[in-house]
Amino acid sequence: MMDFVSGHFREIGVAVAGVTVVAVVGGLMTDVGPWYERLRFPKLRPPNWLFGPAWTVIFALIATAGIIAWNAAPNSHARWTLIVLFAVNGLLNLAWSPLFFKLRRPDWALMELIPFWISILALIVFILPFSPRAAALLTPYLAWVTFAGWLNWRVVALNAPFGRAAERLRR
Repeated sequence: MMDFVSGHFREIGVAVAGVTVVAVVGGLMTDVGPWYERLRFPKLRPPNWLFGPAWTVIFALIATAGIIAWNAAPNSHARWTLIVLFAVNGLLNLAWSPLFFKLRRPDWALMELIPFWISILALIVFILPFSPRAAALLTPYLAWVTFAGWLNWRVVALNAPFGRAAERLRR
């Protein structure tokens, strides 16, 4: 294990830094204050405390998948494609929380979730031919975002409309 870590220190550092930035910024953009608590939720809503540990595991899996895929990539073109796909996915991941929590627009967050979900699927499909193990490590991420998408859709259905006028009516 130590040989692997010392031999791949740069890849591990980049992967950990990337997921840490996304996790920290996403966490800072998440506000489960009074507005959020007043929303109506479906019965299958997990408790708030579960989201932190779930995302921590998912981010660890994303970083691990990135390292494995990077090392399994057949050439430099595949590695650059990995960088682009992970960067696009990270940006889309970052965009969801401010839409939902800061702008208080679950409807916009739901629309943003579509390209976000597609970006995860694109990573899995791209990685699968040269690293099935790395692709498999991304499937919990796809499953979690799929579930989050369902929750987001239900929040929109149970609470719409959103926006300034709707916000004033709820106060």
